[in-house]
Amino acid sequence: MRYMLLIYTSQDEGTGASDKNEAVKYGHWAIIQEARHCGVLEGAEPLGSAGTATTIRDREGRAVITDGPFAETKEQLGGYYILDCKDLDEAIGWATRIRTACRDTEAVEIRPLPGLPDYT
Repeated sequence: MRYMLLIYTSQDEGTGASDKNEAVKYGHWAIIQEARHCGVLEGAEPLGSAGTATTIRDREGRAVITDGPFAETKEQLGGYYILDCKDLDEAIGWATRIRTACRDTEAVEIRPLPGLPDYT
């Protein structure tokens, strides 16, 4: 089963000391290398800061475009991993490794990727 692990960081992420940022970067790189070595990595990438987001909403049938993320929260989506795991327990194990290796991570949300139905 494929899972997306959504990485949430504090809103002020990126404003700390550069040594901390380097440690976080190397933590993620180590996880990426390990997941690649184990053959489960399908993708991993950081996202631009929440301040660079553009959100499109529907208001009375019209598209309304606003700058910024969908929700104003303390935690922001900072990146993701897509892993092909045998089950949820394995995905939880990877999420735990990410939390341990990357101390800026507030939360890791795990969602199954069931795939698109075949409508052909």
